[in-house]
Amino acid sequence: MLLRKITFFKRRSKESLSGSLKRVILGTVLVVIVSFIISTYVITKNERKDFSMRESDNVIKTLSNNISSDIDKYKSLSRLIMTEPKTIKFLRSEADYIDIGMINDARYAIMDILNVTEGIDSVMILRDDMIMVTTNRFSYRYDYELMNSDTWKTNIYAGLGKVVVSLNSFKVAAKNDGSQMVTIGRAIYDIDSQKRTGLLLMNISPRVFENLLVSLGYDDICIMGTDGTFLAGNKEISRYYKLNQNVLPIKHKNVRKGGRNMLLTSGKVEDLPIVILKLSPYDSASMPSRMIIILLLLLVIFIGLAIYIAMFIRSNITEPIMALSASMDENRRSGDLHKIDVSVPNTELDILENDYNSMIDHVNELIDKLMEKEKNLQKAEMRVLQEQIKPHFLYNSIDTIGYMALDAGAENVHGALETLGSFYRNFLSKGEKEIPLKREVWIVKDYLSIQKLRYGDILDDEYDIAEETKELIVPKLILQPLVENCIYHGIRPKGEKGIIKVSSRLEDGKLHIAVRDTGIGMSEEQIEKILTSKKKEAEELDSESFGLWGTIERVRYYTGKEDIVNIKSEVGEYTEIEFII
Repeated sequence: MLLRKITFFKRRSKESLSGSLKRVILGTVLVVIVSFIISTYVITKNERKDFSMRESDNVIKTLSNNISSDIDKYKSLSRLIMTEPKTIKFLRSEADYIDIGMINDARYAIMDILNVTEGIDSVMILRDDMIMVTTNRFSYRYDYELMNSDTWKTNIYAGLGKVVVSLNSFKVAAKNDGSQMVTIGRAIYDIDSQKRTGLLLMNISPRVFENLLVSLGYDDICIMGTDGTFLAGNKEISRYYKLNQNVLPIKHKNVRKGGRNMLLTSGKVEDLPIVILKLSPYDSASMPSRMIIILLLLLVIFIGLAIYIAMFIRSNITEPIMALSASMDENRRSGDLHKIDVSVPNTELDILENDYNSMIDHVNELIDKLMEKEKNLQKAEMRVLQEQIKPHFLYNSIDTIGYMALDAGAENVHGALETLGSFYRNFLSKGEKEIPLKREVWIVKDYLSIQKLRYGDILDDEYDIAEETKELIVPKLILQPLVENCIYHGIRPKGEKGIIKVSSRLEDGKLHIAVRDTGIGMSEEQIEKILTSKKKEAEELDSESFGLWGTIERVRYYTGKEDIVNIKSEVGEYTEIEFII
């Protein structure tokens, strides 16, 4: 009856897998359709955004080139003004010989040159002695205090005759009506002597930029100075400009206006203190229908491939795997590990079947080996039990010799034998491999007591054993080899009295046991070699290092971890070895 229920649930499991496969196919189709719709929307949106950005880039670049071209035209015009004979005469004349007539002649000559072009609001020529000629004097108010200083001239003079473009007459003059100007400034040098004779300021009216925008048909553009000065175009857009913002070469930003997402494109005219802002809606152009047809075709192909792959997986993978699983489960329920034999359609599943059969052979082999080891272990334990009888002869002999020494009046000999007996009782520990920490410390104390009889007062020992650690179980004889190393390879070679300190503490659930000596210490190379050496390499170490390495390996084997030891040392000062269990 139980076997029938298991078979029934097995069949239900196979049916559930088939149903799951159908749900996966349907889910895949739905995901692909939703992904197609989302992708089409995202691609369309991105295409509109990219198109708007490209369109804005072209407008900004075109307008920048036009502005640069107009400025170049005014730069050429400034050279004509500087070379006009009456202007040169005004600049060369001594201050005492300049009168109103000479100034007017220079002004009228400049105005004759300006008649051939439009957009020049005013031209100012200032000699180095600040005598000035201007074409539109009464429409400006001047800051004579700033004008008479040298601070505003620095950039112009640094150009050495080249054009320096700024805003609003370099702040030495401002329009009475508040209009903003783009100013061309350049130092004037005498054509013969090459001596600087003055400087020229040419103010370009913002009408130049207004006319340019009108001719190009742009109503969504604002032209500004880099200092936030509005020059031309749609003034409402100027509120989106922030001083010192990075607009090189062209920057795009999404902004909200009237509840709509708008594209704000900003760019600086190269080598000019002029910024162009363009605020435009994202283009409404949709994705080309040819692209949508291609995407739909790809969608149909993908769905067809998904269905085909699902059917292939079911017939060539799912059903054969279920057959393998059923055979393995039958093997498990039988209680015997036998090989299975299932007909599978491809080599990969055949490899899986062979691997399972190989694993069965290996498991059976391991079981046989384990049983053999268990028998050998039982025999070994029996031998250990028998050998435990022999140490009693050693104990009794030591006790007998001790009483004989006591009867003979050799109390020191009796004490030494008593300590030696205690040492071997704890050392042998009835054949145990693990003992409490306090008994391990007793072994160390007895060992050092015997060593003190031999070496006199060249060493002292100290103990700082935390109370909560005394009953904790540790591998036997992990401290005595360390203490022995302290004496023979630390304190004795130093040739002076030393201290050996044994301490323990419990920290974060881990037992920390440390042995420290005030001997000759160890170098970093020695420490690194001990910590990283493998068994074959360790056999080549000196006796000191090999003994320490062997103790470390015992603790690693006991804990099953590598990072169980910390070694700190300073050559000539100390060595401290800490186990973490």
